[in-house]
Amino acid sequence: QVQLVESGGGLAQAGGSLRLSCAASGDTFSIVAASWFRQAPGKERELVAGIRWTGSSTYYTGSLKGRFTISRDNAKNTVYLQMNNLKPEDTAVYYCAADKSHYGSRLAKDYDYWGLGTQVTVSS
Repeated sequence: QVQLVESGGGLAQAGGSLRLSCAASGDTFSIVAASWFRQAPGKERELVAGIRWTGSSTYYTGSLKGRFTISRDNAKNTVYLQMNNLKPEDTAVYYCAADKSHYGSRLAKDYDYWGLGTQVTVSS
């Protein structure tokens, strides 16, 4: 089992920045990829960015690349999401997810473990 705990959400103004953290514990050796998803009210959960657990390969939803950056600290078993130039439409609950089998999946159903999420609210 893998446990994921997100932190770093909160309120930001448009144009501001936030950094989210996702601390993984348990059987982290089983993780192939870790990703950030987000879900706004009334919308489906969507991939934001992902990273290979061992190595440095990353993938993004195209429209967010350039503003958001995913990174990982293996020593801390922690994945980060740096979000810059935030926009009101970035308001959502952000979830960390881990996949035991796939690298690069954009489908929430492929992920085996999820955190509880952290709220990000961007005011205009």
